Amino acid sequence: MSTVETRLETADDLEQYREQILAARDPKAARVRVCLGTGCTAKGAVEVLERFRQAARELEDESLVVGLKCTGCHGFCERGPIVVVDPGNVLYQNVKGEDVPEIWRESVLGGRVVERLLYQDEETETVATTPDEIPFYRAQHRIVLALNGVIDPTSVEDYIAAGGYAGLAKALVSMQPEEIIDQITASGLRGRGGGGFLTGRKWRSARNAPGEPRYVIANGDEGDPGAFMDRSLMEGSPHSVLEGMIIGGYAVGSSQGYIYVRNEYPKAVEHLTIAIRAARELGLLGENILGSGFGFDVRINRGAGAFVCGESTALMASLEGRVGEPRAKYIHTVESGLNGKPSLLNNVETWANVPPIILRGAEWFASLGTEKSKGTKVFSLTGNVKNTGLVEVPMGMTLRQIIYDVGGGIRGNKAFKAVQTGGPSGGCIPADYLDEPVDFDRLTELGSMMGSGGMIVMDEDTCMVHVAKYFLGFLKDESCGKCTPCREGIAQMLHILERISQGEGREGDVEQLEALGELLEDTALCALGKTAAYPVLSTVRRFREEYESHVRDKHCPAKVCPALFRYEIDPEVCTGCRLCAKRCPVDAITGERKKPHAIDQAKCTKCGTCFDVCPFSSVVKV
Repeated sequence: MSTVETRLETADDLEQYREQILAARDPKAARVRVCLGTGCTAKGAVEVLERFRQAARELEDESLVVGLKCTGCHGFCERGPIVVVDPGNVLYQNVKGEDVPEIWRESVLGGRVVERLLYQDEETETVATTPDEIPFYRAQHRIVLALNGVIDPTSVEDYIAAGGYAGLAKALVSMQPEEIIDQITASGLRGRGGGGFLTGRKWRSARNAPGEPRYVIANGDEGDPGAFMDRSLMEGSPHSVLEGMIIGGYAVGSSQGYIYVRNEYPKAVEHLTIAIRAARELGLLGENILGSGFGFDVRINRGAGAFVCGESTALMASLEGRVGEPRAKYIHTVESGLNGKPSLLNNVETWANVPPIILRGAEWFASLGTEKSKGTKVFSLTGNVKNTGLVEVPMGMTLRQIIYDVGGGIRGNKAFKAVQTGGPSGGCIPADYLDEPVDFDRLTELGSMMGSGGMIVMDEDTCMVHVAKYFLGFLKDESCGKCTPCREGIAQMLHILERISQGEGREGDVEQLEALGELLEDTALCALGKTAAYPVLSTVRRFREEYESHVRDKHCPAKVCPALFRYEIDPEVCTGCRLCAKRCPVDAITGERKKPHAIDQAKCTKCGTCFDVCPFSSVVKV
């Protein structure tokens, strides 16, 4: 963490400070960057960092200076902890504490590459030294995540050295508020939080709305299962969010900003707090920013983790200290939001796109993406895909390119079955549509949505009825219960799905699910309820035969629903090793040593232990 010892009074001061920081750095000096994103931290990155620090303390040659830097998430979470050594931008993957002495001796001090820790392609066995050589990174186009893995998120000097706050300086010195809104409008930027509303149109409405004061709000309340885009951005590049908010405040005439972050993101809160304090000390927040006469400040509000508080009116109710419940939007929040005043709410990823648009121009941003979906989008790629992690790709890249070129394909080289986009309310898209472009409008046409950017990949062993039941169960728990369609409709749909998965489905159940889903979409109060049935409706539409098999044949084709399949032992394969019998918790397996065993179906609880422990794959699901 750095301590700011200066105050920037003008835009020229900012540029001089940037030059001063860069002049003090030796580009040829050895540096080690250790990823301390949440994923790498969970896999032992803190120990790796401590081992590097210990090695630095034990340097005998006092003339050698090695810089150690903690960074945010690189995105390649599947291969963490990630360590990068400069000069050379050499990326090491799956680094453990015991690997540090070799990296230090050979790579940091010796300038040689430790080949065993480099990325190796599974199919071609090609070894990659730098991120640009790794398919996961090569297919990406990073704007929002450009500094993740590069800068220390707790160092404002690092952000400034990388060009940070240059967009703000340009906006305050050479642009009028209307010009900024014109640029955001011309860029085609759409909200990255789920709705995909045109950002420039929202900003103009907020500026023209009557009433004072106006508020600028960043939505960091990311609650989708499997999603961590906003978390990694706030942890890895908090100043990019702040800079975007300050520009937005200037554009719409606001002096107060709020960042709403769920309390389950402690590192994001910590890094944002450090960033706000540093920006205030430099004079980038507060009164008369860079001598422009414009004043703006930001405070953090922590939410309790309610999924519904990602909805704009519920979020603002929570900010006011009330229960986080949505209201009908007869009047938009840009006109009457927080405290009944004009309020501009954007997702943190949307805010982080603002500085590069202002700095590089609307035409540059609009040149990326598709006709109606401009720029790039950050996705959290999870599920049954080889390379799970964060990816940022141009709008319009196909699902196949994201899943196979960036994600490396399906784990175990199994067949792809579906991908769910848009979080728990998103739809499931089957293999027939793998070559469809990923943008706001096309995903909607396919019965799904962009959402905030969750992307969960499913393989051939996935039961789509189970998937629908899982997400509907999540939404039932997260519904605020304010409106009857959402409160009762989701519960009733879940009840039907549970009956179906337990072998108690009845003719007409699928049609009843469709009717209830359409009712929810037409009558629920907020987006949570209106889109809650999407996982059900999309799976019924694309995988209706699976539902019919569950209902009519009392059989789960994927052999996931316990009531609709059984475990048996193939006598032709069983060697009688007795391992399954020893591990069975209910003594349901009988048989003599070295002779085929059998499962007593009356006793079997279908826990799957026998299936997991059999070394000869003689236990099968039927």
